[in-house]
Amino acid sequence: MLDLFHWQFIMSETGSMTSKLFCVAVACALLATARAASAEDFKAGDIVISRPWSRATPAGAQVGAGYLVVENRGSLPDRFLGGSVEAATGFELHDIVLEGGIMKMRQLTGIDLPPGSSIEAKPGGLHIMFVGLLHPLAAEEKVRGALQFEHAGRIEVKFKVIGMGARPPGGGD
Repeated sequence: MLDLFHWQFIMSETGSMTSKLFCVAVACALLATARAASAEDFKAGDIVISRPWSRATPAGAQVGAGYLVVENRGSLPDRFLGGSVEAATGFELHDIVLEGGIMKMRQLTGIDLPPGSSIEAKPGGLHIMFVGLLHPLAAEEKVRGALQFEHAGRIEVKFKVIGMGARPPGGGD
């Protein structure tokens, strides 16, 4: 990145207006490219998926979990029906509920997305289970998957796998 000293040098009185404009254009292009390269959003229609991630799993683990944010930016409702990942034979939507003072995990058949709403799948709450892992999930791996919605259809995503003790993308739990 350019610090203030270098930026002032580039934009000093010694340069022509054309070279100054060129430098500004190059800086803007680099910033736009950096933003696009770091974007973790996947979209179909009015549904936007942000920050899909998972944790590394130990050898022999049969399940993993996926987390993400789903936004319905449209004016019509939709429904998250399920999906699949290449690293597992099954994909299940789960929630954790409190019943009679006891925390229980329950499988969901879908998640309603009213217009303008969003949901966040995160540890300790709503989440995705990758059932029947075909191999352990390794840190820095990108797990390819597809999410299915009633109206938006299929959205292909990549879950970024982070280390077991690493901080989740977006600063979540």
